[in-house]
Amino acid sequence: SILLDDNSTFTGEKTALPNANSVRGFDVIDTIKTQVEAACSGVVSCADILAIVARDSVVQLGGRTWTVLLGRRDSTTASLSAANNNIPSPASNLSALISSFTAHGLSTKDLVALSGGHTIGQARCTTFRARIYNESNIDTSFATSVKSSCPSAGGDNTLSPLDLATPTTFDNKYYTDLGNRKGLLHSDQQLFSGGSTNSQVTTYSANQNTFFTDFAAAMVKMGNISPLTGTSGQ
Repeated sequence: SILLDDNSTFTGEKTALPNANSVRGFDVIDTIKTQVEAACSGVVSCADILAIVARDSVVQLGGRTWTVLLGRRDSTTASLSAANNNIPSPASNLSALISSFTAHGLSTKDLVALSGGHTIGQARCTTFRARIYNESNIDTSFATSVKSSCPSAGGDNTLSPLDLATPTTFDNKYYTDLGNRKGLLHSDQQLFSGGSTNSQVTTYSANQNTFFTDFAAAMVKMGNISPLTGTSGQ
């Protein structure tokens, strides 16, 4: 659904608060789809392409592969309100994160494993400003370094890497960051803040292979959330 542009019947998801100025690379998917259609028209959905690209990106950046289940059909509609209401906020506390994932059939273990995807990517200043200026559960030198690119006012769209240590490598350093109180988003640091998920963060920080195994399993599980098949979608 996130690939669909606004039209006369619905407002799409690209401008939803969690997505605007954040999700990007739509042109990459368009290019892939064009080439796939030229090779075998009407066979491979954009939904499957996204699932494959997610896996292949992880592999390219140093992570482990997994088997992507295929056969999804594409949605013909999108929902701005669903994107605004169902994507967890970077200001979420642990209980809200757990509830959000549980609502889609994902466990707390899945939550912690999938959050490790934040070993890659960047966040906008507006999503972590409150954390670096107001919170106490943060390494002071880390907060100071991030403040240099995220002023207390203005610069909302300035980007900082979610994993400062190895921002372009898929590894377990995200969890090491959390253990050192260097999570960029409030929602990230909530996974290691004295709650029920502390031990899992510690495990992943110590054992990258365990993280890779659990991440792959959780990605397959997430990819199985209500896919359109049969005559649904197109």
